[in-house]
Amino acid sequence: MVLLSGGLDSATTLAIARDRGFACHALSFDYGQRHRFELAAAKRVTEALGAVEHRVVRIDLSAAGGFGHSALTDDQPVPKDQSTTENRPSTIPPTYVPARNTIFLSIALGYAEVLGAFDLFLGVNAVDYSGYPDCRPAFIEAFERLANLATAAAVEGRGRFTIHAPLIDMTKGQIIRTGLALGVDYGLTHSCYAPSSDGTACGRCDACRLRLKGFAEAGAADPVRYREPV
Repeated sequence: MVLLSGGLDSATTLAIARDRGFACHALSFDYGQRHRFELAAAKRVTEALGAVEHRVVRIDLSAAGGFGHSALTDDQPVPKDQSTTENRPSTIPPTYVPARNTIFLSIALGYAEVLGAFDLFLGVNAVDYSGYPDCRPAFIEAFERLANLATAAAVEGRGRFTIHAPLIDMTKGQIIRTGLALGVDYGLTHSCYAPSSDGTACGRCDACRLRLKGFAEAGAADPVRYREPV
């Protein structure tokens, strides 16, 4: 089971899982995000990398759905032109979606149990990241313990769930080099938090700046289009 947003990290994670010999079931979420470009990207990535299936789960985490409180789901400004030199911001940014990875992993865990799959992959990263608390190793370790306490499959001894976070200790440059070696076409992915109406990346939000920093470190050209010169 691979959580797939359609971004650079999750595409690389899918490629890693496939390279390790797994038959990959990709799971994406339509969670009330302000644009759908990443979902279209997720579909492109699964087709290119050969996932067994790609399912999109709809769950509304926006203010309209009774949740919200994030610049990715609500009418809040997306921060731009922030420094990428500090890996761990002192405050959690407004693009954090409350408990998003916990919710996504819980749904993925339920589907994995139905399928009889005991390996869950997600592309969280604790080095070059935007300061989200649910991207840290401690979170991954805690959720894996929970998965093996809270499921019939684990309690009955049918298997042990493993949460794989293969990118967690990588820099963006290392992630990109790994993906390129595995044949990932990053032109299919979408990372921008504040794209134009046609999907063109802004080049100024945290996601764009970290992505561009990673491509520079990897010595490669980013194939996606940017609204402003970068």
